[in-house]
Amino acid sequence: MTANPIPIPTPVSSKTGRDSAPVDSRRRLSLDASAKDARAQSGPVAAKAAAAKPKLGLRAWMDRVLVECDRAADGFDADPVHDLRVALRRCRSLADGLMALDPDSSWKEMKKAGKKLFQALGDLRDMQVMQEWIEKLGDVSQPNDPVCDKLLEHVHRREAECKQDAFKALQQFDRKQWRQWGRSLPRRAARVRPGSVVYMHLALEKWTAAYELHKHALRTRSQVGWHELRIGIKRFRYTVENFLPRQHALWGDDLKELQDLLGEVHDFDVLWATAVEIMAFPDVDSRRRWREKLNAERSRRIAKYREKMVGRQSLWRVWRTALPAGSHLRAAALSRLRVWAGYLDPDCAHSQRVAQLSLLLYNGLKDAGLLKASVAAQNGFTIGSQSGQMVSSASTAAGSSRRLSLIPFSLRGDEDWRGILQAAALMHDVGKAKGSENHGKASYRMIRKLPRPLGLSARELELAAVVARYHRGALPRPQRKTLQMLELPLRRVAMELAGILRLANALDPRRGHSRNEKENAPRLEISAQDGAVTVRVAEYSALDRSAEDIAAARHLLETVLRRPVLVRALRTPAAGARSKGRALAEGN
Repeated sequence: MTANPIPIPTPVSSKTGRDSAPVDSRRRLSLDASAKDARAQSGPVAAKAAAAKPKLGLRAWMDRVLVECDRAADGFDADPVHDLRVALRRCRSLADGLMALDPDSSWKEMKKAGKKLFQALGDLRDMQVMQEWIEKLGDVSQPNDPVCDKLLEHVHRREAECKQDAFKALQQFDRKQWRQWGRSLPRRAARVRPGSVVYMHLALEKWTAAYELHKHALRTRSQVGWHELRIGIKRFRYTVENFLPRQHALWGDDLKELQDLLGEVHDFDVLWATAVEIMAFPDVDSRRRWREKLNAERSRRIAKYREKMVGRQSLWRVWRTALPAGSHLRAAALSRLRVWAGYLDPDCAHSQRVAQLSLLLYNGLKDAGLLKASVAAQNGFTIGSQSGQMVSSASTAAGSSRRLSLIPFSLRGDEDWRGILQAAALMHDVGKAKGSENHGKASYRMIRKLPRPLGLSARELELAAVVARYHRGALPRPQRKTLQMLELPLRRVAMELAGILRLANALDPRRGHSRNEKENAPRLEISAQDGAVTVRVAEYSALDRSAEDIAAARHLLETVLRRPVLVRALRTPAAGARSKGRALAEGN
């Protein structure tokens, strides 16, 4: 057994099992109450450190890895080994979450750099934990218990081998590179504020994955199922702990306790498997006695887990109600796409303005009743390819003399074309991260490779990728593969949305300029009369060089709407002119 543990800045739960080791059993197993009392009275320095507020965040944990490397190298005792694994695990778990937002390759490299050391320390830590459980569960009435002796002999031999492997892995660990990541990666992570809706969405993903593992574990009751559930809860806990401080203050103790309960279940499974593998049981009675003892300890912890996590008062329900749902979930998904695009787009302000202009154009055209394909698809109709009129997919009569292109399809009717247009506008320039030439194609491929965020369907993400693909450059054609990937009704919707985005992209008069948010708010008006659509935009001039680009960009929208689109300047009367006009009106 090792000396008293040195406190480190990690949250410690005060909840312990009545007949079990403390909740933080992966750190150190208390064998009796006197050991706890001795630790509690270990001195004012330890008490002050235990009371200190834990430091969280990526920078703190990456710095902690380097500190714990030095501590672990001095003998590879149980506590420093555990502390180093905790720091490494948190860094790698944070990298897992942040990789979903920031596609920078440094996250993957950092995670890979710590993997080998983490695994080597894991084998050593398993032996150290196993030794503590053997001493705790051994039969005190038999000083020379042959089962304990054989298990301890195996553990001591394996521990010496694992220490050699851990020493080699620690020597190969590149601390200089780790320090560089410790300076650069926290700055990238700081671009998203802790507690934001983006991190709420990320936590929901971890919750969803953990809850699926929970259902699987209850259904199969297998050792693998419980172990995978522990890993899922651990990932959810680390996400909440480091990104959602308010939720962590409420949920932290419960998450810690659940993780430790399932960790001890895994300890018992590993101990039994090891005892069977090395044939530690001299007779049937000793095998039965150890099996019953391990089953009793294991069942007690699973029962405590079920007490908290099954039923109407389950903690799963408590956590889920605090995470995004419904329209808030969809807004969170769009915010997450915006953050992802922000890490790649060299001109995020331009994309934000294009998104605003796109929505203004969409609202104006929809209010004017000109977006026929979007309205038809959402209501379960399609467009006749010859006449251009809306035809219900359920109103076909066999033997009809008039041949129309009736397209059967299955849309739910709740697709949010406006949200899809907004997502495409926010992401349309992410391909510039791979070069400016043909960046529309690069954007299309990058968006399609994105894991589908909760709140958006795979079809909606595919449609957003197609719309972003045609924000400039080549025109969408029915025979192109990008459009053929979509269902037939969605192809006309994609062309409408692409036409809007294409014009909005050209209408931005401030591309490359740095302005504040208030100055960037675009102004736009739409009117439809005499068979033409007039778009009036602030800061537009027919004599400006951008007018030529705007004239070319409006072609796709004109083709889809089947009417000319005229772009004019939006004239706003000056304050003096307005006051003069009011004075004249009063005089008359």
